[in-house]
Order: sequence, then structure tokens, then C-alpha cells
Amino acid sequence: MALETFSNILPFRLLLRSSASTDSSPHMASRSRTSRSVHAGALLRSWDSITVTCADELCVVTCALHAEQTGNEIQTFAGLFLSTWSVLSVFPNFWEGISYQIPYLLGPKDETTDDFWRMIWEHKATIIVMVTRCEENNRNKCAQYWPTTENSTETFGDIVVKSNESKMCPDYIIQKLHITNVSCLINEKTPGRDVTHIQFTSWPDHGVPEDPHLLLKLRRRVNALSNFFSGPVVIHCSAGVGRTGTYIAIDAMLEGLEVEGRVDVYGYVVKLRRQRCLMVQVEAQYILIHQALVEYNQFGETEVTLSELHTYLNNLKKRDPPSDPSLLEAEFQRLPSYRGWRTQNTGNRQENKSKNRNSKMIPYDFNRVPIKHEEEKSKESEHDSEESSDEDSDCEEASRYINASFITGYWGPKEMIATQGPLPETINDFWQMIFQRKVKVIVMLTELKEGDQQLCAQYWGEGKQTYEGIEVEMKDVNLSSSYTIRAFDVTHVKRKETRNVYLYQYHKWNGLDLPENPKDLVNMILNLKQKLAAKSVTEDSRYSRSVPIVIHCRDGSEQTGVFCALLTLLESAETEDVIDVFQVVKSLRRARPGMVPTFEQYQFLYDTISSIYPAQNGQVKKNSKQEDTVEIDIEVDKTDQEANLITIDITSLESEANLNMEAREDSKSADGTQGTEGSSNGPKTPVLTESA
Repeated sequence: MALETFSNILPFRLLLRSSASTDSSPHMASRSRTSRSVHAGALLRSWDSITVTCADELCVVTCALHAEQTGNEIQTFAGLFLSTWSVLSVFPNFWEGISYQIPYLLGPKDETTDDFWRMIWEHKATIIVMVTRCEENNRNKCAQYWPTTENSTETFGDIVVKSNESKMCPDYIIQKLHITNVSCLINEKTPGRDVTHIQFTSWPDHGVPEDPHLLLKLRRRVNALSNFFSGPVVIHCSAGVGRTGTYIAIDAMLEGLEVEGRVDVYGYVVKLRRQRCLMVQVEAQYILIHQALVEYNQFGETEVTLSELHTYLNNLKKRDPPSDPSLLEAEFQRLPSYRGWRTQNTGNRQENKSKNRNSKMIPYDFNRVPIKHEEEKSKESEHDSEESSDEDSDCEEASRYINASFITGYWGPKEMIATQGPLPETINDFWQMIFQRKVKVIVMLTELKEGDQQLCAQYWGEGKQTYEGIEVEMKDVNLSSSYTIRAFDVTHVKRKETRNVYLYQYHKWNGLDLPENPKDLVNMILNLKQKLAAKSVTEDSRYSRSVPIVIHCRDGSEQTGVFCALLTLLESAETEDVIDVFQVVKSLRRARPGMVPTFEQYQFLYDTISSIYPAQNGQVKKNSKQEDTVEIDIEVDKTDQEANLITIDITSLESEANLNMEAREDSKSADGTQGTEGSSNGPKTPVLTESA
């Protein structure tokens, strides 16, 4: 439901504090009381007030712990707060008529896993939300209380737990478990029970996730599994207070927002702390609650499943009345621009200005790609691994500048690098970046020239070319109707280390807002994914470094942004059967200026995914072998709604993606065919294979 509760809140995403009283709910935010006078100090003062208000509870628990050590009878009271499996219920009576129960607890230890599963059985819980990892910063945070491998079984006391299915996603792991009670089976025929375990892996201890949207996404996953018969939702982190309390507060406040259109974060956190000490443990978690609420109210739900995408998109494109903008246009207009939201000092330094093609497309300092000086890199060469350079190498003072930004992809941060087309004076820096970051695939979305205007310097040549200690030799060229694949051997001259790098140049996008043929672009993506190293996804997947893919157009933003978004959406659709175009584009705009700037590009992303995954009778077709075609309706004129129809044959995408690979392998086994490459794409090459 679209509410306006927080529509006037400043970008700090903080809520109004109207009073210092702790007896009533001083932070009630409603449509009539929200004000633009909100500032950061008010929220921080309210947090300080919470810590004072709950000081009595903290003192009681401290005394209880001391009494437990001295054998006092108050030991039982301390156990109520600190037991590793006790169930404490939250009954939020803040909204009249709203009452629900959520057990929350500490993360089980090895010696308490039997008790944990006995609790799950006795309380008929079917959903477990784990907001911690088993190990963080080399410290054990929680025992692994489920089978280690799929289709395996483990016994915890009287409870037998079987793992039926495990699904790895970037921010969480979903496991389908089945539990049975051995003691009940002896006396009566008690059926087993299915339990869904969701482990959220992107929440550091005593910290917050990098984006509040991730918690809203987690809540959607949990709510999708919940129903009237699913029993209570069990939530735990490590200590059972900080991350657990924050998630419960967000969930409860969103339910109140949806039903009543108002929230009381302050009052609810105080109630949580009166039931369990230190719930919502640190200031950053308290702020995160407010950020999540504003994120939800300001942008709403934009994620859609593939099975619902066609109906959803048709509704978004409707105009009622015809003179009004469509819901899709309104969604695009809600996207933040993020202009000037981060510093761009390095790229704007006088000595670096000549290295930028477009003065408006300067990388932000926080995620720019640094290039280490060669002498420093050589000292660490013996410690290099198969992954990208260490964080320690990203020191601002010890690096030189290139107009390039790290981009967060579907599987995690630094998955992609968006950069401008190299200038003649930055070709050396470009190849240094390629080698230092261990890049395997480069995507080029522009031609070298358009008329007399240079769009990108030619950063490769015939035979062997040396660029400041990096030797580049083109070994193979493969032409298709829409793109060219070049294979290079890239060698560090001093270290005698050689790597294979593939350059994919797409030819049907130059000077256009949209690609001429989306099918060819998707086909190229499927092909290049075969060159990328397979990702090993674990509970720490978002914190492990991966080898990035480099994407560039002329300025590293317009076409590059659309390509990055499409690559991310394709991964999400394939892994989770859902897409969220809005959040993907929003994330890209935070990472680099000028990403996906036009409505036509935004709609293109929806249309392309919709065309690749057609739905029939509510079911999504994947890897279909039937010969089906679908139409993409791309608006050209918003006033008269005239459209171009682009037809994509979805059944041939994967087979065509493999065609170039097979053709090239066949050419290597034969004598090979000599040929020349067009002058606009590069010099003559000794090996050439054509594929339609």
C-alpha cells in the first residue's frame, strides 16, 4: 500500500522526535505530524534516551549474573534473559487489534542444539530466520545445527533433521528441511514436519547491511513462506539481541505502517528492551530501522516474479487517462539521481582532468578503481592469488588514477568495473588495471570512431604490443553478425606471467539509446559468461573477492549502465526467478554518475527480461526447446504510444551462444582461414573465423 507517512523526511532518512518523554510514544510519525524540520541530532538524542530508559533492565541483568555466580536464588531470573533456547514472545499492543508472536533467542551452541530442535518441534515452528553466519572474524557465532550436505540426515536428541534442498543466493541461503520426532514415532504415528531455514549472510556483527533494501528483501522471502498454519517464526542471530531485535522492529513497524499508516520506533524499541536486554544493540541498528521504513514508504515494492512479470508489466504500461504518465514512467521518475552524493575529488584534480572523456562522468572516490604503481606491485607479486587485488592495495596515496568504478553485481561487490573508453594517453593505465585486477573478460559497447569523432582509442594492435610492461598479443578473432570476440595473451614482462583475456565488442549500439537487436546482446552475454570463472557460493559469498568483468562504452555510463543492469537482472532471474529493475538501477546510480539515464533504457530492461522468460499458464519457460517467439513492445513516442515491435526467438539463445565457441574450436583443428578485420574494428589478424 502506498503511504505518505514519511514523504517529507529529509534524505538523512530520520524521523521526527517531538518530545523527550519516555512514558508515552514520543516519536509517533504520521501523515499529519511529519515535518521537514527533522535532523540527525533528533534521532541520535532519541537513541541516547532509549539507552537511559532501559538502564534499569540492564542493571537487573547485571545483578542477576552476579547473583548466579554467587549461588543466589535469582539465578532463575537471569536464565530467563540469557538461556540459549528460551522462547520470549513479543506482543506488540501498540496498534489496536494487532498482535502476533515471534520467538527469538541466542544462536544455538553445540551443547544446546538438541534443545533448539526440541523447541522447534514443541512450538510447531516451520520457519527459522538466522541473521548471522556461523563464523565471523574468526570467532564462532553459532553452531551449525542442520545437516552439512543436501539429502543428508542428522539427529539432535529425539529430533531427526533431513536436508531436502538447499538454494544459494547472494545475501541468504534457503534450506528445505524435514524433521521427525523419534520418541513420537515409537508411541504413535506422528507425521514429520517441513521446516524452512533462511540464513541471511550479509549482516556483520555489531553493524548493519550495506543497503536497508536487503532487509526488506529478506522480509519478503519470509512473508512469502508464512501462512496461518506455519506457526511462529523463530529468529536468532548470535547473542539474540542486536540483529534479531533490529529485524523484529522493522517487521513490526512495517506491519503497523501497512495497517495503520503510522509507526512508533522509539516506543517499540523501548518495549523490546523491557522484554529482553539490549534488543537493537547499537546506534547504527536503530538508524537502520528508520532507513528501512523510509526506503519502503518512498519506493514501495518493485520486485516481481517471472511468472507475474508479463501481467505486471502490462499494468505498468497502461495510461488512465491516456494523457497521464504510465505507472512505469512514474516508477522511473521515483529513481533518485544521487547527483553529488559522494565526493569526486581524485578525478577532479588538475593532473587527472585530462584523463576524463566527459567532465560529468567522474568516478566517486569511495569506489573508484585504483592502479598500483609497478614497483609496489612487484613487491607483492609472489603473494598474488587467483582473486583480485587485496583491499590493502586500494590505498589512495599509493595509486594512480583511471576513470573507472567498481560496480556491485548480483553476486556481490566489485563484480564489475565500469570504465570509459581509453584515451590514447590512458591505454597503459587501462592494461595495468586489466592485469592487476586479473580481468578475464572485457566488454566494449562502442566503435572506435563515429565520423571524425574518436569514441575510444584502439587499445590493441597487430602482433605483440607492449603497454608499460604489459605485453598484449592478439591470438584469435571471431566474428558474428553483431559482435566480435578477440582473444589476447596478456603477459607481465618482468614476471613472465601470461593470462588469457577476451574482448567482446558489440557493434549494434553506437550512437543509439538502445541496442538494435536485444537478442544479439543477450546472446553475447550468454557467450561471455562461459569465459568467466565459476563462482563458489558460500555463506560468506558477498565477502569474498571475485575476478571482475570490465565494461566500457564511450564515457563508461550510458550503454555501460544498461549492460550492467541487464547482466545483473539475468543472474537474478536465473537464480531466484525474480527481478527488481528499480533496485538494480538505483544501485547503479549510486555507484557511478549517468547510469541508465533515460526512460527508454529503463523500459528496455523490463521488456528484454520479459521476452527471454515468456510465461504460459502462469508458468515460466526456461531453456525451452519449442520454437516460440515473443514480442518486445518498446515505446518510441510517449504522446501517441506508437511502438516498434522487436521479435526475439528465445529458443535459440543458448545454442547460438555456443556457436562461436564451436566454430572457433573447429577452426583450430583445421588449417584455419585467413582474413582481414574491418578497419573500424582493428588491424588485420592472422586468424579469422566467421559465424553467422
